[in-house]
Amino acid sequence: MAHTYTVALLGNPNCGKSSLFNQLTGLRQKVGNFPGVTVDKKVGSLPRGEGPPIKVIDFPGTYSFYPTSIDERIVVQALANPQDDNYPDAIIYVADVTKIDKHLLLLTQIRDLGLPVVLALNMMDVAEEQGLQVDVAGLSGALGVPVAPVSGRTGAGLEHLKAAIRAMANGEAGQAAASPFYRMPEPHLNLARAAAEIVPGANTYQGLLIAHHREWLPFLSGAQQQLLGSLAEEAGFVPLRAQVEETMQRFDRFVPLVKKHISEPKAADSALTSRLDQVLTHRFWGPVVFFGLMLLVFQAIFAWASYPMDLIDAGFGMAGEWVRATLPSGWVADLITDGLLAGLGGILIFIPQIAILFFLIALLEEVGYMARAAYMFDQLMQSFGLNGRSIVALVSGGACAIPAVMSTRTIGNWKERLITILVTPFISCSARIPVYTVLIGFVVPPQQVLGIFNLQGLAFMGLYLLGIIAALGAAWVFKQILQTREHSFLMLELPEYRAPVMRNVGITVWEKVRAFVWEAGRIILAISIVLWLLASYGMPGKMQQAEVAAVVEAETSGLSEKDANDLIAARRIEASFAGQLGKSIEPVIAPLGFDWKMGIAIITSFAAREVFVGTMATIYSIGSADDEFSVRERMAQERDPVTGRPVYDLPTSLALLLFYVFAMQCMSTVAVVKRETKSWKWPLIQFTFMTALAYLSALGAYQLLS
Repeated sequence: MAHTYTVALLGNPNCGKSSLFNQLTGLRQKVGNFPGVTVDKKVGSLPRGEGPPIKVIDFPGTYSFYPTSIDERIVVQALANPQDDNYPDAIIYVADVTKIDKHLLLLTQIRDLGLPVVLALNMMDVAEEQGLQVDVAGLSGALGVPVAPVSGRTGAGLEHLKAAIRAMANGEAGQAAASPFYRMPEPHLNLARAAAEIVPGANTYQGLLIAHHREWLPFLSGAQQQLLGSLAEEAGFVPLRAQVEETMQRFDRFVPLVKKHISEPKAADSALTSRLDQVLTHRFWGPVVFFGLMLLVFQAIFAWASYPMDLIDAGFGMAGEWVRATLPSGWVADLITDGLLAGLGGILIFIPQIAILFFLIALLEEVGYMARAAYMFDQLMQSFGLNGRSIVALVSGGACAIPAVMSTRTIGNWKERLITILVTPFISCSARIPVYTVLIGFVVPPQQVLGIFNLQGLAFMGLYLLGIIAALGAAWVFKQILQTREHSFLMLELPEYRAPVMRNVGITVWEKVRAFVWEAGRIILAISIVLWLLASYGMPGKMQQAEVAAVVEAETSGLSEKDANDLIAARRIEASFAGQLGKSIEPVIAPLGFDWKMGIAIITSFAAREVFVGTMATIYSIGSADDEFSVRERMAQERDPVTGRPVYDLPTSLALLLFYVFAMQCMSTVAVVKRETKSWKWPLIQFTFMTALAYLSALGAYQLLS
């Protein structure tokens, strides 16, 4: 098979690397994981002209080859080992030209790998606005690499960068010349050569990295790690001292070159950012603005998405009517309408809300606000045993707990990282949106407040705040229980405020919504089919007996034709396999006000929370096949067959809401927590205390209100 030419995209955090990746690859990209870890890996393709496309890997941002987080370790792991599956043929190094003196350390280290390198000077549009002058040819000659001025925001210079990449792929660019920025001391040189012999194809500098990071590099065996440890001791190699000496030597040599070929920006360049930060990071006004932004997000999710949601709902209703009118009556038509369409309709209707959520969060990240939120809440977070970076995970948890848990890899303190992982699932994720949307209508009336706010939207935000309070409370408890000698600190670069790149926002929304629909859709489809089978069939003769008994009861009670049909449908599904499954756990959930149908939904929800709505849609479609109402309207009409009272009254609906606010109902999150903590101990503790809190909260609410 022909070799696929691979280019690595590397750079510091906040250098605009992701924007450039989107410009190069567009929608020709996918997200995966690096082997053996849960670190995200974005891979895209760049058309080559003749020959196969060029593979582009967007590596995590890192400041140097001496990592302080798991994300940064992945870069070292891949580039120190030429045998790694992700080892590139060439490197595009992205640097923010407005902060070039801080961004060149990693470039000089990359130079020592001996790979072809192109320096992409990003943010050139901002540099022009600031009046910053760049001698591109002089800088290229001084650094010994081709330089391509670009703008990830506007796309300026992109064709020149693509041409440079294609030139490397076509063999028109050789290996980088020997780096003039670092001279290894003789004892270290001997150690590096010995380490390089262990890994086929490794050069001397890679040998130094292997010796330095030998304790955690996964491609080294235990015997190799011991051998390198002995050699390092003989050479008098002290890792921290060697790191400091190398770093200082590199800075001493490249900083004068930067000053020679790039002029200083004007003094007023960051005036706008400074003025904004005086308000947005203010001790009082900062949290007020943050709270206002969050209120806007939740108002948009609940109120503004109603129109497209109504259209989707109507579309599925018409599709169900068309199927019933087109196909002959029988199990095929029932499966499509009551199983597939009911289940998928119950989740796809919430696409507008998911899209709005990701759109607004992506905007906040693009303009540089999320870094400020981390800085602003660091002191508050530490009082609860968390870290300023925890705010990124907690806010990301509003989209999905899985990437939020993985984002904790940037937290260096073990205790703070573990606590953040354990409490992040309390934050209401996008999977809870369908449940909240359906149930809030039974608890809060759709009234306007102050003429602009929707009362249900405010209640929606209240549920999120309840999750936040639970997360902080649980964090404080874990802070008292868990002990560590590590000291906490927050080191964070605050990017300049910039206009959002709508292309990046659009790609982010597209990727997240597509992933949500694909992942949730597959689960919903499978569970809907299984539920339809379980709810349509039962033990031989049981459903028929239940139907006969319901007919007699309806005649005796003098029920109308519609009420009689509803009673018969309810008795049939109660006698089905699904009904028996729900009945088996009904004694446990009855004190919460939940019936056996809710029990089925709670069981299936442990696959993913959003399955609740699809489950109820499937159950109620089967229970009353003649109704074409949406799941919310159908649930509102549900009555207790004995008392005739609404099933989803205030006590039951509130109890169900509280259960879903606190319960750990996502097996994917449990799996990710296990992988991140490398133990089943912590996810089991997490699952137990969250489920217990959910049960007790629902129990208290129902018993008090009823």
